Amino acid sequence: MIKKIIIPMMKAIVWTKYGPPDVLQLKEVEKPTPKDNEILVKIHATTVTSGDCEQRSLKLSILYRLFMRLYIGLRKPKRITILGMELSGEIESVGKDVTLFKEGDQVFAATGFVGMGACAEYICLSEKPEEGDSTNSSQVAIKPVNMTHEEAAPVPVGGLEALNFLRKGNIQNGQKVLINGAGGTIGTFAIQLAKYFGAEVIGVESTDKLDMLRSIGADQVIDYTQEDFNKSGENYDFILDVVSKSSFSESINSLKENGCYLIANPGLSQRIRGRKISKKSNKKVFFGATYPKTEDLLFLKRLIEAGKIKSVIDRCYPLEQTAEAHKYVETGEKKGHVIITVVHDNKT
Repeated sequence: MIKKIIIPMMKAIVWTKYGPPDVLQLKEVEKPTPKDNEILVKIHATTVTSGDCEQRSLKLSILYRLFMRLYIGLRKPKRITILGMELSGEIESVGKDVTLFKEGDQVFAATGFVGMGACAEYICLSEKPEEGDSTNSSQVAIKPVNMTHEEAAPVPVGGLEALNFLRKGNIQNGQKVLINGAGGTIGTFAIQLAKYFGAEVIGVESTDKLDMLRSIGADQVIDYTQEDFNKSGENYDFILDVVSKSSFSESINSLKENGCYLIANPGLSQRIRGRKISKKSNKKVFFGATYPKTEDLLFLKRLIEAGKIKSVIDRCYPLEQTAEAHKYVETGEKKGHVIITVVHDNKT
């Protein structure tokens, strides 16, 4: 008699094609098995960010859109079919070569662009980044003890990017820092980290997000629907443009001498002009590429456990309603983070 092989399955939100949120479908897929150097994480929470929505819909610059199609699939996603780049969960099992983690550890992690895959019940991640690959490897650490899984899930992407952006600006105590797009995934952490580094922080956002910015430490807030920060006559040591919608030349003029301007999602013309400015003046223009390290995640963990930073959660959706979460994020109304909660039944 031939013994029937039972393949373990899990629920996941599958990215079926490029397009609107409805291209995301809840399906049963094969549950992954960890390799010798991997951990298998039972995911309890992940997130939906503006970046996830841009990738899903390909509403990107022409060059980046081409890169995405060449890497992921020309007509539809093939190499990556599950979105989600950050998570919090519990280790269910480990490969035989894993030494840093054990079964039952509560962890939070960034999956890296190459893999994604966090909108699912389980994921396999490398125990530590591959040698020489700081761009796309996963970053995994033990979750902060004073955070729930829902609170921890937004830290590995939003927190790490905010930290790396501010470090590029070499923020010093007493400097004046402006964050344009301060109410989202990156901005809410950037405000708190800039305050931790001793800066005076000005947050730019829409009317309904200003009170939230004040609650997490912004010294001053600017309502962009009523006022252009570049026309206020103020000058700043560092401008972090998360939304990349302010006037390039006016933002340069708003910098102090030796000031820095960081554009999170620059266009081609901004890159060209930025390089010229950096070469010909004492003002510096940086762009949004970050190279997070596991020690950066551990640094954030220590700040969180010391009560210095926290996650701002707007809404939570169950895994089954991930498409609805994408629709909400695309409205631009979210304050902080949108969380996807993953509830496991007894069979998984």
